Amino acid sequence: MIKSNTTLSQVKETIKKMQSKSVDVTLNLGRNKYVKFSGKLTGVYPALFTVVPFDSSFNGKTSYSYSEYMCGRVKIKEK
Repeated sequence: MIKSNTTLSQVKETIKKMQSKSVDVTLNLGRNKYVKFSGKLTGVYPALFTVVPFDSSFNGKTSYSYSEYMCGRVKIKEK
């Protein structure tokens, strides 16, 4: 796990500001494999957040924990 300079509460506030907005998501699947998609950040919960992809054929995971964001496995950028 990579040590992050941000706290969990800062990460939650950052993601909460993006709620109900369009976002670009980049997932690091390991071994130089990345998945990129666009979607809408729909839910912000105490332990995770959810993204609904715009592409209907996308079958990937759409809920992510805050630790995945802090470690860099999930990157979210507001459109």
